Amino acid sequence: MKAILHIITFALLTIPFCFADDAEQKPIDPRVEIEEEVYTYEPADNGAGPMWCHGNTSIVRMGDEVYASGLETIPGAKPLNNCLPLLFRRTDEGWKQIYKGEGRTREPSPMTMFHDGRVFQSINPTLSKPEEYDGLAKPQILVFSHSSEQYKTLTPIWEGTPSFSGHSYRSFVADGADGELILFQNIGYAHAEWSFLDKKGNWSAQGKIKWPFEEKYDKPQPVRICYPNVMLKDRAVHFCGVSDIVEPYQVWQEFKFELTGRKWDYDFRRLFYTWSDDITKEGFHEWVEIASRDKTCGWISPRDLHVLDSGDVLILWSERALDERLREKFFPNEKQRYSLEFAVIRKGKVILRKTLIEGGEDLGGARPGDACFHVLEDGRLFIFYYLSGTDAEGKSIAGNRLMEISPDGKTGKSIPVKLQTPFGSFFTATIRAGCKPSSIIDVFGSSNQTMRYARIRLY
Repeated sequence: MKAILHIITFALLTIPFCFADDAEQKPIDPRVEIEEEVYTYEPADNGAGPMWCHGNTSIVRMGDEVYASGLETIPGAKPLNNCLPLLFRRTDEGWKQIYKGEGRTREPSPMTMFHDGRVFQSINPTLSKPEEYDGLAKPQILVFSHSSEQYKTLTPIWEGTPSFSGHSYRSFVADGADGELILFQNIGYAHAEWSFLDKKGNWSAQGKIKWPFEEKYDKPQPVRICYPNVMLKDRAVHFCGVSDIVEPYQVWQEFKFELTGRKWDYDFRRLFYTWSDDITKEGFHEWVEIASRDKTCGWISPRDLHVLDSGDVLILWSERALDERLREKFFPNEKQRYSLEFAVIRKGKVILRKTLIEGGEDLGGARPGDACFHVLEDGRLFIFYYLSGTDAEGKSIAGNRLMEISPDGKTGKSIPVKLQTPFGSFFTATIRAGCKPSSIIDVFGSSNQTMRYARIRLY
């Protein structure tokens, strides 16, 4: 019976859903117009890599041109800060590198843009010496004018004099229409600093976002939040990320040490959300826990966040039910499950939850992976995602798909996007980075030490 129910569930996810105004909407027919290499890279062995700033983006579209942020490993340089930031621009003539930094860094450099033609790149050059493992860093923002290789450097103003390092875990987003942006950068395990650039070009607001505190852990401690999806809209800031701390339960930590020989093993199991109604006037509200896989040592990954004109916040994330290494000893009756989840939040309250795709034991072989929202010019909202495993008939699947979703969680048909090299992990030109809604999806991701680009036109 469960197998039959799974087949029915999978079928419902792959047949058209008729939205009320379908007759007035342009039909979606995704066409891959361009699929190409942007650059190749060597592993830096420093714990980061070109895709490490997930939650941000490394690609933006400005009119007919596309910009992509890159990372180059310095030959023979000692980790951690053994990379240089790059910037590429694509025109009708193809890709061209237009910037290469001189300051050593560890992490990739996320991007934003304003609708007036400015493109921004967040860099975090180290102040340490080449022989040092790590040290202090000086966050900066490069500002490029559209179609120009010239740039200027901005230095954010912070509250006090925080000691930043090569481990920035930063978030960089923009309100492209209003011409404003905000940069978050972590300080240890207690909080992140933030600085806001207003439309007049002033760093007019600064502050701290303190992590939620958990009393129930074996050792009460702050729950560091990392890889967040952040959106700035009309000076409201929405922030949703996952817990990222050393395993907080001693019995699990000891068991993992027996398996791996490592004294550390990070938890990514709890999804938290907070917001500020106006970042220039007030701080952040109390944290809201959106989802948790803490009881079975599972896993959660934030995928995307979108704010509607109504103020409702749409959140997209992936889950894995449990760590199978621990199942036999700690929760032998639990079953594995993989899913793509969706929620709607209104003024800090979750008003809707929905599983969009699931697979696992007794659920079939589908495994949803990376996913993001994409907004069309007419406001229609889609999810671009990766799906692997097997379908309801047992056939192997591995590729990217597109699915329309309404604000109340109703979904349209799942449409395969026919890429020669599918993207298992990717960035897109998102409105959270200031990009305009578009009928084009610009995708940027890694495959075999090559960063690749695809342009997908939806109609």
